[in-house]
Amino acid sequence: MKKSVADILIEALPYIKKFSGKTIVIKYGGHAMKDEDLKKDFANDITLLKYIGVNPVVVHGGGPQINKVLDSMGITSKFIRGMRYTDDAIMDVVEMVLGGKVNSDIVAGINRQGGKAVGLTGKDGMLITAHKMTIYHQEDENKPPEIIDPGMVGEVSSINPDIIHTLIEKGFIPVIAPVGVGESGETYNINADLVASKIASALSAERLMLVTDVDGVLNIDNKLISSVNAKDIKDMIGKGQIKGGMIPKVECALDALNSGVKKSHIINGKLSHTVLLELFTNSGIGTQVF
Repeated sequence: MKKSVADILIEALPYIKKFSGKTIVIKYGGHAMKDEDLKKDFANDITLLKYIGVNPVVVHGGGPQINKVLDSMGITSKFIRGMRYTDDAIMDVVEMVLGGKVNSDIVAGINRQGGKAVGLTGKDGMLITAHKMTIYHQEDENKPPEIIDPGMVGEVSSINPDIIHTLIEKGFIPVIAPVGVGESGETYNINADLVASKIASALSAERLMLVTDVDGVLNIDNKLISSVNAKDIKDMIGKGQIKGGMIPKVECALDALNSGVKKSHIINGKLSHTVLLELFTNSGIGTQVF
């Protein structure tokens, strides 16, 4: 029998109680950032979370938007093991797009729905300090690994959450672009999943949610796994059941768990109100990692 609106609200009530006063870090990316209806749904979800006492912190990507600007400039992107090679010219575009248009669009969308969002980059208040990423690639175990330079691609050195705490206490919703600053003031382009995981850890968040373009972790029969523990995730990686682009996502989820985050979620942003459905229904819609 189809659930009534009252049934849905009653089902959500214990979860609303559970998460009230808690911090939830949401990585926002993929198709959900491009479809206008889904963008509005996401803004509504985030605003509603704040109104019911949850403290959402949004970390966003922006790869397609960066590609569009680079293409218009005649600059071809090169990817190294999934990382965009980032020289000085590309870094200028990354910072302009992520810290400018994408960030301000998300902030404006939340504010239009009645939220109070504030845009940040990792450079604001020394929120994210970073160092250069070095990629090691070894095709033959009998030969030394190849060291690959990805340019101004960074890894998180540390998170200073003071500015986030201040904004939350004042009733604002932080929206963070994933760029960091090096010890000499240089800017680094950092993977948004990684940034979200590190921020969730620094905030001792109740949840880390990775909004992506797939349903979640699938079993050997390509069926969605709604809940899975860290040990089983590691076993699935070892057996090759989790592969490709899902590996870094589950590794970010596991890293957050190891650093004190209660649970991580991988959910499909192509669905309407995906954040609310995962948090406030018994079955959820994605994969919960614990």
